Amino acid sequence: MSIAQLISPQALDVRKEQPGLVILDCRFALEDPDYGQRSYAEGHIAGASFADLERDLSGKVERGVTGRHPLPEAAELIERLQAWGISNDSDVVLYDDGPGTYAARAWWLLAWLGKRDGVFILDGGLKAWHAAGLPLSLDPPSVTPGNFSGQPDMHLLLSAEQLQQRLGQPTLTLLDARALPRFKGEMEPIDPVAGHIPGAQCAAFTDNLGSDGRFLPAEQLKQRFAAKLGERSASELVAYCGSGVTACHNLFALCLAGYPLGALYAGSWSEWINEPSRGIATGE
Repeated sequence: MSIAQLISPQALDVRKEQPGLVILDCRFALEDPDYGQRSYAEGHIAGASFADLERDLSGKVERGVTGRHPLPEAAELIERLQAWGISNDSDVVLYDDGPGTYAARAWWLLAWLGKRDGVFILDGGLKAWHAAGLPLSLDPPSVTPGNFSGQPDMHLLLSAEQLQQRLGQPTLTLLDARALPRFKGEMEPIDPVAGHIPGAQCAAFTDNLGSDGRFLPAEQLKQRFAAKLGERSASELVAYCGSGVTACHNLFALCLAGYPLGALYAGSWSEWINEPSRGIATGE
């Protein structure tokens, strides 16, 4: 079974009170960092705990050194996962407003720490939940601390230096999850430098979704990524984006399509541009 699994609103509604099920609300907005916590307080799926991208799912930012959302320290993240009630055998459902970007970051972090069974993303997120006519709750969750014990899998990570050494290798497939105008360097609303890492292909994460905001069928996703891979092995694929968040959406979609879990350049573009000697490309 693929480590990338989706759950529908209707299926989650049936299972939401299942013993051992942990639900995490991962809503966030880059332009309003308090949006997720505020929205959670205004209503969330019953039993869900809140997982904040910057406070829980990212580490400390070092200006001029790290990207905007560096990975959290593994030990600190494990403590947080336990506090949310996660054990090694827990089923976990992750959701955000809909696209799955922040839920996919949480999914990847769990996979990085070795939790690869029983982790689901709510397909379509809260938008789909609302469309199904399902209610929200104002009640805080009743949580029994879990005993999750994980170890980071460093094979899933690339540093900037490791990626730099691999640039130009014919086996490398480097996918950039940002929108095409940012990839091409025509605009850059967040980071101080525009463009992309040389040799990368644009694979905007939004193209993993249909018009209803849900993930495309596995066969369509496979066709999408097969065109990016060409004759190269998926085992050599590396994903990045602006700060290591939406790249996880591509990695999740690749697994939905039946490909193995690829590597993440977690620092991504916002880290890459900290060092002037690193190459920058524009255009397609």
